[in-house]
Amino acid sequence: MGASADNGFKIVVVGGFGVGKTTLVRSVSEIRPLNTEETMTQAGEEVDDIREVRGKSATTVAFDFGRITLDARNVLYLFGAPGQERFWFLWDRLFSGTLGAVVLVDTRRIGDSWYAIDRLEKHGTPFIVACNDFGGPVHTPEDVRDALDLDPHVPLVNCDARSRESGKQVLITLVQHVKNRYAGSSAAADPHRQEYV
Repeated sequence: MGASADNGFKIVVVGGFGVGKTTLVRSVSEIRPLNTEETMTQAGEEVDDIREVRGKSATTVAFDFGRITLDARNVLYLFGAPGQERFWFLWDRLFSGTLGAVVLVDTRRIGDSWYAIDRLEKHGTPFIVACNDFGGPVHTPEDVRDALDLDPHVPLVNCDARSRESGKQVLITLVQHVKNRYAGSSAAADPHRQEYV
């Protein structure tokens, strides 16, 4: 069904190293995801800070790709960006033509998400923040918002990247946020425009 869809919408999943981007794309994709994971080596330990991701044995070196068919005419294409600083140069290309983005956050390492948020804001790309549950300390939504200096209009949700249902809720939240954002800008551009349901 997805192969004959009229409209393809691109969504990018970004965030720090080892926050669960590949896992999220895998859990929600209806196709076997394309991923570019490679085994981590000792040589990489000198380049990447692995202190907080000790159990990680593979890492994305280009991007992950998955697909979700919404209906007969609409498909979501998911791109998971690599998290290490040495691959950040790929992000601007991945953001091109993007409907919106999910910033995945490990609340044990909130600071690892600042760069992703900064890049998305500079690109003007709508995004939401999803806190992936790694069983670390519990933070209130207000604490996370303050730590990330999030605009109050940016949705903040909790998720488990391993769960298909949880991942789908993250994507639904993003699509709704994008829809609301564009509906708001259309109404502001034409205050006499009426919406019909």
